[in-house]
Amino acid sequence: MTASYDHVDGYGGVGYDGFTGDHGRKEEEVRRILDTPPAPVPADLMPRSAVLGTRLRRRRRALRRAGWTLLLFAAVAFAVWAAAVEPWTVPPAATTPEIEGW
Repeated sequence: MTASYDHVDGYGGVGYDGFTGDHGRKEEEVRRILDTPPAPVPADLMPRSAVLGTRLRRRRRALRRAGWTLLLFAAVAFAVWAAAVEPWTVPPAATTPEIEGW
């Protein structure tokens, strides 16, 4: 007489999918859930979803435009500042060196 070890994989009886071998019970639960009639959907779900999607699209578009506008203004402000201040040039010396020997 040989024993069947189909559900044992060397990890304390836990199968490769992480369950403890009670696939029959789980399968029955899934079948029972699938056999129940689906929940009723509200009749106005599609129009409400369309309105919400349109509102979200408009909001995202406005935020994107505001972000690009802000970035453009920041770039222009930086360019104007850089042209006026010229931070790449060496600043003039604050004092002249002392001349000794006169």
